[in-house]
Amino acid sequence: VQLVESGGGMVHAGDSLQLSCTASGLAITNGNIRWVRQAPGKGPEWVSTINTGGIPYYPTAVKDRFTISRDNANNTLNLQMNNLKPEDTAVYYCVKDDPLSYYSDYADTRRYDYWGQGTQVTVSS
Repeated sequence: VQLVESGGGMVHAGDSLQLSCTASGLAITNGNIRWVRQAPGKGPEWVSTINTGGIPYYPTAVKDRFTISRDNANNTLNLQMNNLKPEDTAVYYCVKDDPLSYYSDYADTRRYDYWGQGTQVTVSS
């Protein structure tokens, strides 16, 4: 299994970015791959999920600004981020749920068995 993110960068508040996560060794339609982000000195924060039926889920912090989508032909998960804020600054990862994990908290790294290398998003005010 390999997860490869791309698309990060440095932007100003109010700008947009699109992140992509290309998976190999598993199908993104499984619904067990998520976007999380990690700011310096903090634990992971769940950002978005799209389930097997294509239904997206977001936490309040990014709802109505971020949109997750799937490109099934390229086995890629995309994250369109609009109206970015300085508090969105973090390293963004796509991660895969560990089916054997007992940990249900999205912020617990033990929930996940595969991580991409991450892509830095920096938003200046």
